[in-house]
Amino acid sequence: MANAVVRRETGTSLMFIGLAVWVVDLLVLFFMPAAVKLGRQGTFTSILTVLFALGLCLIVFGYSTRGNPEE
Repeated sequence: MANAVVRRETGTSLMFIGLAVWVVDLLVLFFMPAAVKLGRQGTFTSILTVLFALGLCLIVFGYSTRGNPEE
């Protein structure tokens, strides 16, 4: 019983961290027009891609860690 609770909390925490990474990704996206003006859009695009992929991996891993709610 305690193991299921720990897994559920760990999965939820990972999903929350993944969403927080996506919020940071949106912040980078907010500053993208300034990057285009300065000629640094490649750097910002790579940062956007890495943050999106990291957030998605954390959310998927957290969801799979939570497991089946009937357990």
